[in-house]
Amino acid sequence: MHQGDQVTKPGTIKVALLWHMHQPNYREPFSNRLAMPWVRLHALKDYLDMPLAATARENIRVTFNLVPTLLDQFEMYANGGTDRHLELSQLHPEDIGTETRQEILRTFFTANPARMIVPFPRYHELYNKYTSAASDPVTLVSLFSSEEIRDLQVWSNLVWVDPRFREEEPVRTLFACERHFTEDAKQALMDWQRRLIAKVIPTYQKLQADNRLEVSLTPYYHPILPLLCDTDVAREALPSIELPRRRFVHPEDAEQQVARSVAMYHRLFGGDMQGMWPSEGSVSEEVLEIAARHGIRWLASDEEILSHSVTKSGLKQRDNPIHAIYEYPNGVKMLFRDHALSDRIGFVYSTWDASRAVSDFMGHIKQLRKIYAGQLDRTVVPVILDGENAWEYFPDDGTEFLSEFYRQLDEDPEIETVTFSEAVRLIPARPLSRLFAGSWINHNFRIWIGHSEDNHAWDLLSQARDDLVSFERGLPDHDRGKLTQAWEQIYIAEGSDWCWWYGDDHRSAQDDQFDRIYRKHLAAVYELLGLDVPLSLLRPISPRSVRPCATMPDGLIAPVIDGRLTHFYEWAGAGHYDCRQPGGAMHRVECHISDIFFGFDRARFYIRLDFYSGDSIESKAGLKIEITCFVPEKLVFELSPDQMKDAADHVTCAFGDRVEFAVERVHLWPEGFGELSFTVALLQGDQKLEVWPEHEPIALVVPRRSDEVFWPT
Repeated sequence: MHQGDQVTKPGTIKVALLWHMHQPNYREPFSNRLAMPWVRLHALKDYLDMPLAATARENIRVTFNLVPTLLDQFEMYANGGTDRHLELSQLHPEDIGTETRQEILRTFFTANPARMIVPFPRYHELYNKYTSAASDPVTLVSLFSSEEIRDLQVWSNLVWVDPRFREEEPVRTLFACERHFTEDAKQALMDWQRRLIAKVIPTYQKLQADNRLEVSLTPYYHPILPLLCDTDVAREALPSIELPRRRFVHPEDAEQQVARSVAMYHRLFGGDMQGMWPSEGSVSEEVLEIAARHGIRWLASDEEILSHSVTKSGLKQRDNPIHAIYEYPNGVKMLFRDHALSDRIGFVYSTWDASRAVSDFMGHIKQLRKIYAGQLDRTVVPVILDGENAWEYFPDDGTEFLSEFYRQLDEDPEIETVTFSEAVRLIPARPLSRLFAGSWINHNFRIWIGHSEDNHAWDLLSQARDDLVSFERGLPDHDRGKLTQAWEQIYIAEGSDWCWWYGDDHRSAQDDQFDRIYRKHLAAVYELLGLDVPLSLLRPISPRSVRPCATMPDGLIAPVIDGRLTHFYEWAGAGHYDCRQPGGAMHRVECHISDIFFGFDRARFYIRLDFYSGDSIESKAGLKIEITCFVPEKLVFELSPDQMKDAADHVTCAFGDRVEFAVERVHLWPEGFGELSFTVALLQGDQKLEVWPEHEPIALVVPRRSDEVFWPT
């Protein structure tokens, strides 16, 4: 990248923004078909509008870190690639049978309801019709006409289009039409999608060539590099972790993943790649040596990695702030993300008014400027986060937030944005002699190794790789093309995304698909070599279904509202929602509320909130709880230790090591019974820090008193 024209402004604090754009390799072996549609759908929503938004203001400098296999899939779509959702979208509803209709209804509402379904009346109408009869698939199909199926096909694609592109044709006309779409109109949308995807890579190429942004790439298939080098490295952070039966020690694979990334960068963007956000911010000393051999000047990780590296280097924490550049003995520079600021964008600001959210962010930057007064020439604030998944939780895909965000960063004379390569060129580095091995999540690798499912996946990978090496040694003259394809399947299986979904850490409705795709890549190794596929690859690693959002009450409860667990069985029979239950594509580290319990007796409805160990609402000055009930009218209860803002005659609340809340049933329903859904939010002032559940409210039915009979399950 040509960065010689960038000159730092005296007296400013530098902010280095990095948006990480990432999807796993969904391509099915031996085909031009992707098993899942997320590359295509996020391309409509994130991959093109994000660089355009970042460069709309002349002085904004941003780094975009892209995953090479994501770029491969852009090219696949541009050249006619497909996926199951796209195939189903293109079918004529009049020509499809019952099972296909069931599949469409089951999979075409996979979007954030609050932001991507409810705001669009026709899509919301179809969604309500689906949810009202989803428990009976046979009846469900009969409820939807062919015209409604076609409308659903269009809307399940249309809502992913970023607001920036909604004035383009045929998108504008489809939004205006809203319903009764034709086959020609639907096909026009599919054709428009391919044209948009074909613009993504050229846009990044042009913007980098014009010195408007910086592009960096992760290792090719997004592997956890330290674990490829040696799975035993996981013990540095977790000495007692249970590791796979077969130790995986293949630094040559880690080197291959980096080398191929560097080669792709040179092919697409010209010149030498300067740096990278290694997959999941995962680093180790061996990884830094690999990076140095391939001309990588900088890597980035998380502030917790810095803290442990400072200790490992025998340095003092107070002399080594996170908002600085560090240099390893081999010359590779390191930047460490400001954990709190990055996560505020990713997880907190989506429920805030855009101007307040940006003002909050700017306030934190201004405070850091005061803290580092006198040493601003050695200071940079790295803000690193997912550049795609967060925005579907913001209104209008984050359009207003990002516009205001870039405007204030651009116009504030005390703040200067820089790319990561500019930061390492402009700011003197501090020495760091040792590096702690870990990732951005809790400075360890537990997400990807240690659980029995993760370990089993690693063992299958190890076996397939060993079998490939043995075959290659025994038959060196075997078809080189097929051997190359077999190695490609190994490298794909080394990606981090498969083990992201194994274990207890994350869940999605597509768990079984991720499991199946992973095993198909390993099975393809044997098929390419003409060998029998091991039975172990035909059995699911994770034979489970998605956990329910909440367990329902199975008995009447009568808790004492005193803010503590009065006796062991006080809440026995209550419903339960686990806020620690596995997340999705994004991983949230800092939360306060751990569990929500709920239930009722003949007079009142109860909610109890538990907090992580050592945490409580009382210990957090200025924090409040908001309980929103839909019955179906909306009732909001705002609770804090020092005041109550609702009809106190109907509500009882107590704060202690937990929060206990009760509201009289007749305050919710005149008859004292009915349907109820609710959410719980943690607030600071009038801004929401956490909302549980994150996607859809907890829903239950409180029966009439004569029907309050519970059967054992």
